[in-house]
Amino acid sequence: MKHLPARRGFSLIELMIVMAIMLVIAAIATHNYRKAMMHANETSAVATFKTLHTAQVQYQTQYGRFAPSLTELGPPQNGESTAQAADLIDGNLAVGEASGYRFSMTGNAAGYVISAVPLVYNTTGSLSFYSDQTMRLRQTKGSEPATVQSPLVRR
Repeated sequence: MKHLPARRGFSLIELMIVMAIMLVIAAIATHNYRKAMMHANETSAVATFKTLHTAQVQYQTQYGRFAPSLTELGPPQNGESTAQAADLIDGNLAVGEASGYRFSMTGNAAGYVISAVPLVYNTTGSLSFYSDQTMRLRQTKGSEPATVQSPLVRR
């Protein structure tokens, strides 16, 4: 009686099952990674608001009014800082983008308004933020920008 040689390796079905399991794990990991990155961007945006509030207080103390734009809080092109470029925030934020969010600011002698919306909704963030000289931060979940009527952030 002849003996068949011992089988070595895996069958095609076994390899396909292993690949399917790996794909399921990769899909779950990718989803969790994306959620973690969005949360990190949102947390960073909140911290950026604190930076902007501090910069506005410094600007108002130094120049007697609030800065009307992010550019005026940013670094000068060359030379010393002036009211047009106070060097209170970094250059990336001065052009309006940081941590997956687009920031905008308007201001005058009486106050200022800051808003931030995700660069790509549901990819870089799912929350929009709003704040003013009262330093109360408000948020909206969804693609609409946050406003003065939006709920306060509880962080």
